[in-house]
Amino acid sequence: MTRASGVAAALRVPILAASVWLAACGADRGAGVVLDFWALGQEGARVRELVRDFERENPGIRVDVQQIPWTAAHEKLLTAYVGEATPDVAQIGNTWIAEFAALRAIEPLGRWIEASAVVEPDAYFGGIWATNQLDGIAYGVPWYVDTRVIFYRKDILTRAGYDAVPSSWAGWREALERIQAQADAGEYAIFLPTDEWAQPVILGLQAGSPLLRDGGRYGAFEAPAFRRAFDFYLGLYRDGLAPVLANTQVANVYQEFARGTFAMWITGPWNIGEFRRRLPSELQDRWATAPLPGPTGAASGISLAGGSSLVIFRASAHKPEAWKLIEYLSRREQQVRFYRLTGDLPARREAWQDPALAGNRHARAFREQLERVAPLPQVPEMELIANKVYEHAEAAIRGVASAEAVLAALDRDVDRILEKRRWLLRSGT
Repeated sequence: MTRASGVAAALRVPILAASVWLAACGADRGAGVVLDFWALGQEGARVRELVRDFERENPGIRVDVQQIPWTAAHEKLLTAYVGEATPDVAQIGNTWIAEFAALRAIEPLGRWIEASAVVEPDAYFGGIWATNQLDGIAYGVPWYVDTRVIFYRKDILTRAGYDAVPSSWAGWREALERIQAQADAGEYAIFLPTDEWAQPVILGLQAGSPLLRDGGRYGAFEAPAFRRAFDFYLGLYRDGLAPVLANTQVANVYQEFARGTFAMWITGPWNIGEFRRRLPSELQDRWATAPLPGPTGAASGISLAGGSSLVIFRASAHKPEAWKLIEYLSRREQQVRFYRLTGDLPARREAWQDPALAGNRHARAFREQLERVAPLPQVPEMELIANKVYEHAEAAIRGVASAEAVLAALDRDVDRILEKRRWLLRSGT
């Protein structure tokens, strides 16, 4: 052996040993299953605490949580689908279910749910569960819920002669008129931002409007049910009960609520925490929440079935493990923990028995309202359609066009939006 070959041989030994050591380390790191979990907004940060306990309970599974801003989430999920780079599990807005199911991007969950002792449909609010189903097939599991109720100044309502928000449109309208009669200049009975679609859509659903007709092929906004709701809605502006203002025209809505600039506001559960933080201490006992009134009373006072769901992507190579994570996050105790971490309202009814929620007087209206919620039409184009509602409604609110003209234009726009859907349904694609 030459000196050179001896040196080479001597060098090969530590190199080989190092290679074996690195390979072993790589094997250790890669042992088990790694789940990619995409979570949105603050939930992406907060869920990591729950995930750590899931990993301890399931040592063969590691969860890689990617936090995605809500503003980028929809586009990022679509891009991932097109690029065949979807996660195993993701949080998505329940209004996106129809779109991702139509793309065949997400897994039907029927067989998983049927075999589950955790995810039981009856444990969830019926209207919320319905948002995750298409043609009787479940594609998602509700994670947390969202809906709209009335936030109001108790002291102002009391001065008008009421100890609670009336449950019918007629009673509610009368209460608003009495509040307005006592208001100073620049004060209003209710704030209904002109750049929000939720309020006219909720009123339409309450009046019995399907919003879309013929299996989601055409708009139904000119039909009598929505027209009735729209007339009620416009009347609140026309008669000076609501200011003709968009959200962008109010610098600090909490400050204006505290000043008494308006006595009522239809909004969502995130504002429970915001009201506690932003209203002065002397007002903390002078605001409350109430379920929405309906055309004929409480039973007709439905609201939107919103929130986020957990889905499994069809391309996942780890569906059993992905379902195990969804089951874990769906347990009653984890739903309660998640509420304590984020303030997001639990999707499971029994989680509301926890003292953190049962003793929260401002959450009670949401608990009651969640028994009366309805999903939006389950078509992929619904978010685009919803935005068209407020864009057209604002023209009528500001007197630029008549209600008849506005609803006719809205139906025309919606019919154009749904043109591809009609073609696909005709072709059987």
